[in-house]
Amino acid sequence: MDAKQIRLLLSRVAAGKMPVAEALERLKHLPLMDMKFARLDTHRALRTGAGEVVFCTGKTPEQVAAIFKKFAAFRQRVFATRATPEIFEAVRAALPRAHYHETARIIALGRFPPPRGKRTVLVISAGTSDLPVAEEAAVTAELLGSPVERLYDVGVAGIHRLFKDLNLLHRASVLVVVAGMEGALASVVGGLVGRPVIAVPTSVGYGASFGGLSALLTMLNACAPGIAVVNIDNGFGAGFLAHRIISG
Repeated sequence: MDAKQIRLLLSRVAAGKMPVAEALERLKHLPLMDMKFARLDTHRALRTGAGEVVFCTGKTPEQVAAIFKKFAAFRQRVFATRATPEIFEAVRAALPRAHYHETARIIALGRFPPPRGKRTVLVISAGTSDLPVAEEAAVTAELLGSPVERLYDVGVAGIHRLFKDLNLLHRASVLVVVAGMEGALASVVGGLVGRPVIAVPTSVGYGASFGGLSALLTMLNACAPGIAVVNIDNGFGAGFLAHRIISG
């Protein structure tokens, strides 16, 4: 529950449109809802401006569906990352209005703020194989309310593809660069723009890429200034940070 929702609840009580008992029922679960296998942080949006996000890896479909149902009962929007189709089917069976962003592997439920403002996030991917991580970043930023543009499959193996769309790079407020293999694209982009660049190494690559470690080290050692690096395959973290940068 965020500040806006709490103000609305209190105003409805003050106007006589909601019984005090109902308001107490909603508020008594703050700041957390204990589900035994999970403790849902219902005050996170109030503290940080963005609600809790469910990380599906390691959770059963039934557990994720139960979490979504609990948030839905209190009219709180929620989204989940790294969701498999099986997990989505369990959530949709309980909550038909849930939406699945298949490539991003994100489930969303509730009314999310529409993209707003003139500042934009540009998500760039080196290759098509990087799309799941790139889309995780893009959809995360969009669900948080940031305008997002995409520029995909422009890696250094054919760098002329990137130069064709330099106008996109220069009008973006923050750029998220997603690359596997050797991860050189972040350095290239960082040398072309005067905006913050968030580099996301992916686990895409052959054996010597060591599951993304090669790209991670390249990005950490980038010679271009103004580049921040998140963990391997962490599209969610990059999208969240990009939103924070342009909305702060």
